Amino acid sequence: MPEDVRARLRAGLPLDPTPLEAVYQEFVEAILPYPTGNIHPRFFGWVHGSGTPTGALAELLAATMNSNLGGRDHGAIYVERQVVDWFRVLFGFPEGASGVMTGGTSLANLIALLVARTRALGPSVREDGLFEAPRLVGYASSATHGCLRRAFEIAGLGAASLRVLNCDALHRTDPHEVARAVAEDRRAGRTPFLLIGNAGTVDVGAIDDLDALADVAASERLWFHVDGAFGATAILAPSVAPRLRGIERADSIAFDFHKWLHVPYDAGCVIVRDGVLHRETFASSPAYLTRMSHGLAGGSPWFTDFTVDLSRGFRALKVWFTIREFGARALGAAIARNVEQAQWLGQAIDADERLELLAPVQLNIVCFRYRAPGLDDAALDTLTDAIVVRLQESGTVVTSATTIGGRRAIRVNITNHRTTEADLEILLDGVRRSAEALANASEAAG
Repeated sequence: MPEDVRARLRAGLPLDPTPLEAVYQEFVEAILPYPTGNIHPRFFGWVHGSGTPTGALAELLAATMNSNLGGRDHGAIYVERQVVDWFRVLFGFPEGASGVMTGGTSLANLIALLVARTRALGPSVREDGLFEAPRLVGYASSATHGCLRRAFEIAGLGAASLRVLNCDALHRTDPHEVARAVAEDRRAGRTPFLLIGNAGTVDVGAIDDLDALADVAASERLWFHVDGAFGATAILAPSVAPRLRGIERADSIAFDFHKWLHVPYDAGCVIVRDGVLHRETFASSPAYLTRMSHGLAGGSPWFTDFTVDLSRGFRALKVWFTIREFGARALGAAIARNVEQAQWLGQAIDADERLELLAPVQLNIVCFRYRAPGLDDAALDTLTDAIVVRLQESGTVVTSATTIGGRRAIRVNITNHRTTEADLEILLDGVRRSAEALANASEAAG
């Protein structure tokens, strides 16, 4: 965004009315031209969903209804229940499982952590807090998303209570490392209570051996939670679903609809195997929220009994519309196509001596760098970051950067149903051109 446009959006609070036409014109000039870019087929930067016209229509309709899904008995409630139940069945959870939609997987992970804390300490933790509680510890790999660390902080457990373990060669959680750490913590008088598995890690798209982790969780009496932010929905793709074996054994799963299912932001979800425990973690009944057997105050249990907020938007409608219009098979086929495209890109990188893969291509994420002759790793890291920024500012391709094995990588995530192999060719050409231009500029400056 140019600075003059940014300045327009720093104006103070309007005290007087402005004609709607003028407000809309400012939107067209100062906001609409500068999106994140994730609806474009060459937005590969982060795991962002790409949206659909159907989702946009559903958002309009949901806003028109202006429903509050904290609870009560009205149509929107039944839509969310249906959407949650579709995925409860998909993930193989039992009839008594519960679920609730959230703004995203960060909050969904926090909810799951709080339910796990309730199982470890009992519902009295809500009243008594953690002052006299045993020291709880949980386990995750170094590839686990940073929102889990933040969840430990918010839950009052402290980030140090999350043991971050080394990954194996495929960037997966090592079950043997988990068992070793659990034994060590028990010897030290701490109380292991939670194991986090990954269904699609944020850096490279790795899927843990969920079955093996479920075995460890069962033998060590740990709550088994799966962070499936984007990868869990790959259960819709027959070519990928077998790699998620074991997810049906989880105690809770967190995932997003707004990533690989192309639903507009925001729409996450958490599903919990023990619906009673889930409700015990959050439910309360102040007089002003008295539940009735009939009428608008009916419909118990309310969704607010399973989450932290009472005022909740009608997120489920855009999910409902998307799945109803396209169907699970077509959505799964789009996921499978992105996985195939990532494999194609990995092979193209392997075939180019100027490029180097930095991690195995396992799902839909490809991490690589440009190999400039004569540059050491530090200089290559600087070049990698410069290529990423140059691509973003060119307006042609968006990638992001990350660190893999101590080396900076160009990170390409493919979640867009509009992406084609031609877009990937443009990406590779852009990387080569950017690297050459930066090298020429460096020589001229030197």
